Amino acid sequence: MNENYQLKMEEIILENQKKGKVPTLLLQACCAPCSSAVLERISDFFRVTILYYNPNISDPKEYEKRLLEVEKFVEKINTKNPIRVIPGRYEPKEFFHAVSGYESLGEGSERCFRCYRLRLEETARMAKEESFDYFGTTLSISPYKNSRVLNQIGKELETAYQVSYLYADFKKKNGYQKSIELSKKYGLYRQDYCGCIYSKAERDQFLRERESLEEQERVV
Repeated sequence: MNENYQLKMEEIILENQKKGKVPTLLLQACCAPCSSAVLERISDFFRVTILYYNPNISDPKEYEKRLLEVEKFVEKINTKNPIRVIPGRYEPKEFFHAVSGYESLGEGSERCFRCYRLRLEETARMAKEESFDYFGTTLSISPYKNSRVLNQIGKELETAYQVSYLYADFKKKNGYQKSIELSKKYGLYRQDYCGCIYSKAERDQFLRERESLEEQERVV
């Protein structure tokens, strides 16, 4: 039976509301568009610190562009509780080491799962070190990310680091569509690949094949 992680998050929020508590949350964020709908949904219930830790983005210019978009978005939005952004260390070699041997696998494979773990473990480590009440990630808002695997990893790290994980499936309740709407509203840069060189190569290959198909249709 598949667990309803959206419901589990709502139960966590309700439990804290009953206690009259607004807990702290260290939230790993991949980009501004994904952050937008997530923050809209949870910022009333947590004091959020965004951790921009994404060593999978191997292009430094792309990395900086996405970070600046996150920072600009947080400055623009009005929230009940203040939100701050902290950049994590930028070491692409950590990503390449994590996915070594799995490079040829496609999107949604073990390669991606290892990337999930890399980013979530750094978030859990920092959350423990800085005494946050919870740690979590925006990644589940993407239809290309496996929410079940993300939450399983979060559960394992919750035990390992003894810090609570915010279970979530942010694509529920039209979360992904909401991120598209907010991206348009705030003029956010929306990338069309996750950030790693492997997904970029897969994106480029897809575009080449589509262009070839369109060219064949024009000839016919």
